[in-house]
Amino acid sequence: MYPIHFFDRAARLWPEATAVECGAETLSYAALHARVQALASGLQALDPAFGSRVGVCCYNSIEHLVSWLAVLAAGKVWVPLQPMNAQDELLRAISFTGASLVIVQPETAAKLAGASARFVMATAQAGEGTTATLERDHAGQAPVPCALPLSATQAIKFTGGTTGRPKGVMQPYRAWNTNIATQIAAWSLDAGQRYLAAAPITHGTSTYILPTLATGGTIVLLDRPRPEETLSALQTQAITTTFVPPTVLYMLMELETVRDSSYPDLRNLIYGAGPMRPEAIARAQEIFGPCVASTYGQTEAPQIATMISASELADPAKRTSVGRETMLSRVEMMDAEGRILPPGETGEIVIRGDLLMTGYWDQPEATAQALKDGWLHTGDLGMKDADGYVFIRGRAKEMIISGGFNVYPADVETVMGEHPDVVDCAVYGVPDDKWGEAVHAAVQLRGGATPDAAGIIAFVRERLGPVKTPKSVRFMDDLPRNAIGKLQKAELVARHETAPAVAAREG
Repeated sequence: MYPIHFFDRAARLWPEATAVECGAETLSYAALHARVQALASGLQALDPAFGSRVGVCCYNSIEHLVSWLAVLAAGKVWVPLQPMNAQDELLRAISFTGASLVIVQPETAAKLAGASARFVMATAQAGEGTTATLERDHAGQAPVPCALPLSATQAIKFTGGTTGRPKGVMQPYRAWNTNIATQIAAWSLDAGQRYLAAAPITHGTSTYILPTLATGGTIVLLDRPRPEETLSALQTQAITTTFVPPTVLYMLMELETVRDSSYPDLRNLIYGAGPMRPEAIARAQEIFGPCVASTYGQTEAPQIATMISASELADPAKRTSVGRETMLSRVEMMDAEGRILPPGETGEIVIRGDLLMTGYWDQPEATAQALKDGWLHTGDLGMKDADGYVFIRGRAKEMIISGGFNVYPADVETVMGEHPDVVDCAVYGVPDDKWGEAVHAAVQLRGGATPDAAGIIAFVRERLGPVKTPKSVRFMDDLPRNAIGKLQKAELVARHETAPAVAAREG
């Protein structure tokens, strides 16, 4: 069974149910399935080879969803291209994977000018080289079924690679099937539920689409929403499940209208792609109700190697945890000699099971470093307690060794985030002649708050002692993040090294 078969079966079970909404436009399961089948047939006509790569560079839209599903149905490899990424990065991804086709929108096509692949325009308007024309010309047809092993690649998703050679994670069919089954079980997905796709399909949101469609739910698409639009959808669209990075959840909670609704339909407000501070989790629970949950995974083990439910997160002692390993994955802590560590000891988080990638595209050395004896080495440091709950301490390369002591940024960020004036913060290390590395911090203040570096430093020192206390604080209007909201600590280190005066507000 391939991932697309979950959708094929759902279209037979719930043909008249609403599969997707985007503004005023809706499609039933039957209508969406017919469009996907036609476009998949058209893609095969352009390139009949199974396993060939197809890039998709689109913002959230029904055309994007149809194109995405059609790539899967055609037996091709999906190469997601986030339109907000740099042009050079996008062109590198197309060239590196040897994509034969690239599906674009009118507003993204110019950014890919010069790519060697054939372009297909994702638009509802018929014309030469458009998805609408392919759907029209192949209406009523079904794509030729492929017969690839479950270890074959379903997607190549890029991690890092902003400079130099990109790392393309090969996600096999079996990993997608594992993710689908795990998501359905973890969140109790069922017919009639509504998933809000506010984050880009090119990233974490994609891991929720097939689980939702497999169970007869509705995908509610938002295209590059402002926080106010995301909040409005949660308040008015009977949303049951959504996934957002912590930075978006922070922004939602700062909106004046966030307390204007009780969110009675919201069952799973899932945050991921980064840690969230305990005090912010508590505030989110107060605002949105008992629905806040989280997952941990990587592109190499997509989305849900561990999860923690809303009921578990209701326990304040669990708010710094990402939960326990999911039913089809094993998660352990490992030392530098490859030994599994007992509960309570910190080591590298390692994962095994069918959720894992098969390796990095055309990079055997990087693959050998990441996959050893069946374990994925994540590069994250963590600890597992006696009950199996995993607590992340941060990236191994971000651990700060100051004066011979190990300082885990997550520990400091948790405490700093409790300061009443702090909305968001990041702790990082920079080289220091005296200490080897010194602890520093960047802070985003709540609106109206006055920058007070000494006050924040004293606040942390009182709770953690001098070793873990930042030597300085840089106040910023926004912390540097990439297109999907992930914090860029390397940029903070670079800024500190070029401009160490850190008490002034920055944009």
